Amino acid sequence: MILKAERTKDVQTQIKNPDLVERRRRQIVDASVQLFIENGFHKTTTRQIAKAAGLSIGSLYEYVASKEDVLYLVCEAIHAEVEKGVAEALARAAGGQNTLSEVIREYFLVCHRMSDHILLIYQETQSLPRQWQDRVLENEVRITGLFVEVLARLTAFGDLPNLDDSTIELIAHNISVLGHMWTFRRWFLSRHYSIDDYIELQTGFVLRLCKT
Repeated sequence: MILKAERTKDVQTQIKNPDLVERRRRQIVDASVQLFIENGFHKTTTRQIAKAAGLSIGSLYEYVASKEDVLYLVCEAIHAEVEKGVAEALARAAGGQNTLSEVIREYFLVCHRMSDHILLIYQETQSLPRQWQDRVLENEVRITGLFVEVLARLTAFGDLPNLDDSTIELIAHNISVLGHMWTFRRWFLSRHYSIDDYIELQTGFVLRLCKT
């Protein structure tokens, strides 16, 4: 998981070393997710988070000021990981429809790895201050925008049918939601499909959408 300090500069820290801030915040995020899921956001204490992260309560407050800070960092971690995965998929892709398949695969794998994080965000985003709720929604739109860019580029190069802008945007939102569906319905889906099966079937579905 990546959690670059420049992405989370709105969360105040007393530490000047950005690499140390990144490492410690990654510890805090990973430790807090399961606590939030098991106990609920409001019932989880910062002392519990510090203990799970292997930090003293004083050290914890050097990197975050509140539980809301931690929850916001969880949101940022998800979006940073998706952007990294999509960029890597684009670099690997050989071109044509394979590019879209690679992007979908990497995005779904990120959703699979971070299922608990994603579930938590949908459960607890309302606990964030309003300005950070808005930032989370902006990030969601930005992630969907990555898929819009890929689809538009493939359409312009003739690798996909001549899709209009509204169709491209709707397909991009479909990709975004299908990734999250693995999180929401994994209690059922994981009993019937491996993640590779799910990726293959849903990629076929998206490619058929592109041809209609």
